[in-house]
Amino acid sequence: MTNNAEGSNDGSLTPIDPRTGKPGPAVTVDDPYNMYFTPDGKYAIVVAEAHERLDFRDPHTMQLIGSVEAPQCKGINHADFSIDGRYAIFTCEFGGYLAKIDTVNRSLIGYLKLSKGGMPQDILTAPDGHKFYIADMHADGVFVVDGDSFKETGFIPTGPGTHGEYPSRDGKFMYVANRGSHKIHGPRHSPGSVSVIDFATDKVVKTWPIPGGGSPDMGNVSADGKLLWLSGRFDDVAYAIDTQTGDVKKVPVGAEPHGLTVWPQPGRYSVGHTGILR
Repeated sequence: MTNNAEGSNDGSLTPIDPRTGKPGPAVTVDDPYNMYFTPDGKYAIVVAEAHERLDFRDPHTMQLIGSVEAPQCKGINHADFSIDGRYAIFTCEFGGYLAKIDTVNRSLIGYLKLSKGGMPQDILTAPDGHKFYIADMHADGVFVVDGDSFKETGFIPTGPGTHGEYPSRDGKFMYVANRGSHKIHGPRHSPGSVSVIDFATDKVVKTWPIPGGGSPDMGNVSADGKLLWLSGRFDDVAYAIDTQTGDVKKVPVGAEPHGLTVWPQPGRYSVGHTGILR
């Protein structure tokens, strides 16, 4: 778990025993906002957002191994990896760019400016491992990018405030959380929804509105694939959404829940974020 101290450049990582849920001793790192693991298990990547920097660390000791500067990537944030794990693409939340990172040589490959919108959020690799989907909160939809050539190839409209992306358990569909607002601190009861995109056609096949309005944000799918769990960022709830019917149950939680992890997940390798495994 990352602990970012708002308004400062210090923070820590808190290890949590997955069997007991108990935290261990915190590890001091520099400005942690997000965290990933390379698919080969070689590195943990701590996203030092305020510094436009990625810190590659030993995944067991958290000792710093090296850093990659991405000065053009304002608000460097979410990421996903190519099928072979040799590169990752990070979103630049406050600049409308993507940054492509060589995870083997720990270097910046280059940037891609998105054609519209300007507030890219979550990013998800397609089942083929080469195509990437980028949610953009201002564009109200999902950009499609060829990861190898690093070129934008399409756009899929979804809903207001497009933010989180999660694959169905069978790998046929992508659930896209639309927060219902373009604002970082949006209002309660916004017109939030979940769009279901068919990976084979890149078309929205279903839209599930949040009854009474809401702000679906980040989360994950249950191990059996029957429930999509998402935090309700501005409504102080978590949503449990039936992936067959789209029916929504609301669970009251604390103020402004941002991330949500469903654990354990099927898979062999953790790539971090909200408990994403491969």
